[in-house]
Parts: sequence; structure tokens; C-alpha cells
Amino acid sequence: MSGGSGLAAARGVVPASVQRCPATGTTTVELTWIEQATERWIRFGTPILDQVLDRRRRLLTFAANSVFAFVRWASNDYGTVQSRLDIVRAVAPGEGYSTLPCVTPGGELLLHLGGWPRVRAGLATIDAVEDLGIDPAAVSHDYWRHAHNRLIAGHRPRAYSRDRHCAWLLRRELGA
Repeated sequence: MSGGSGLAAARGVVPASVQRCPATGTTTVELTWIEQATERWIRFGTPILDQVLDRRRRLLTFAANSVFAFVRWASNDYGTVQSRLDIVRAVAPGEGYSTLPCVTPGGELLLHLGGWPRVRAGLATIDAVEDLGIDPAAVSHDYWRHAHNRLIAGHRPRAYSRDRHCAWLLRRELGA
């Protein structure tokens, strides 16, 4: 074992080449709702399993290659302390992934925003896609990456269109 990987293991960091999705090929998200304190919810996505743990907690399970938006918000006596929006693709067995709090094992991050102004802009982008009558979970992965890069830089993402969506569906069908 090289010194670099030993140091990473000591810190609890697993290299991306070693991280793998479990054999089930599913991704589980733990949702929590504690009014005015901690709120975690799914903005879009279609789970294959919805398990209610108690009044405040649920587990949603997503199939491999499905896309969902995960919103995390938390506050304390002084105001908001966390605002996050992640658009995640659930990974298939054998694929590498990024880890996220409350997402097991993790997923491919298509969009990752922090801070309320950016999260609000990300939610508006999702709303614009829905206004076209398109399910945001079916949108091109490249568009979500584009939106991430533009929003991080403080710019508005280019508008998604029906033509772009049709091109994405054809490209996906061809396997390109």
C-alpha cells in the first residue's frame, strides 16, 4: 500500500476507483421534516419504494439510472444555516459515485448548489422545465451540468427547449 492511499484510508476517504454501488443497484434517500428546523425533501423523481419510518422520517428508494432532485434546508434560532439542491442520478452496480448526506450509497451529481440565492435559481430552472410540460427527471444530464456551471458562475442557464429534449431522447435511444 502506498503512503498516499494509506493516508486517505486513515482519513476515511475512499478513492473513487474503489467506491462501488451495492449489488442491489438502488439508491436510498432519507427524508426528514422537522418544522422550521430540518427539512429534506425530493423536488422531483419517481421512487420505486416509499417507506414511512415515523411522523418525521421516510425512506425513498430509486432505481439505477433514475434522476431525482434532493433539497436540504436547516435553520436555527438565528436563521437559515443550510440550503442545498442536488440533482442526482442513481448509479448502477459497479459504477463510481459521489457521496451525499442522507443518500445511500450516493450517486452521480448532475447539479450541486449551496446557498439560498443559488438554490432559488436552481428551483426556478426546474420550474421552467416543468412549464414546458417536460418531466425534469427526463431532462438531458448535460443540461443539468450546464445549469450547474452557469448558476455557480452567477449566470442564468440557457433555456431548455422541446427541440433540445427531442434531440436528447433520440441520442439516448441511439446509445450515443
